[in-house]
Amino acid sequence: MSNGLEELQQTLKQLRLSEVSLELPALMREAEQKSWTYYELLNHLLKYELTKRDEKNKARRLKWAKFPYQKTIEDYDLSEQTSLGERQMRQLKEMNWLEQQYNLILLGPPGVGKTHLAVSFRLVAIEQGYQVMFLPMGELTTIL
Repeated sequence: MSNGLEELQQTLKQLRLSEVSLELPALMREAEQKSWTYYELLNHLLKYELTKRDEKNKARRLKWAKFPYQKTIEDYDLSEQTSLGERQMRQLKEMNWLEQQYNLILLGPPGVGKTHLAVSFRLVAIEQGYQVMFLPMGELTTIL
């Protein structure tokens, strides 16, 4: 590795662009092979940094959420549910209730999918950049 490349990597680290700093040699080789313009190289460098930051932030939010498991909304079997219709489910999937800061309370007997829905809606919220946490009702009442 040349001294100039090491110096550039150090500068990137000082600017808190650590992901680009680590990947710089590979990106430079790719730029040379594909004859990228300066604009294309800079665009790739910055997009790479943003993508890696988003991935790290999402992983951090997932860890903080403390989900008992991960299930998606698409995995939920709506045909076995009588109190929740397809139209209501589509409305809930839009996540407008979250943007409007409404609470969503899921009530019902054991085994109807309350936890599944709670986890899946929180996964969507994490994808949208929200920070969420999973707490069973017993733990929540203790905290309150």
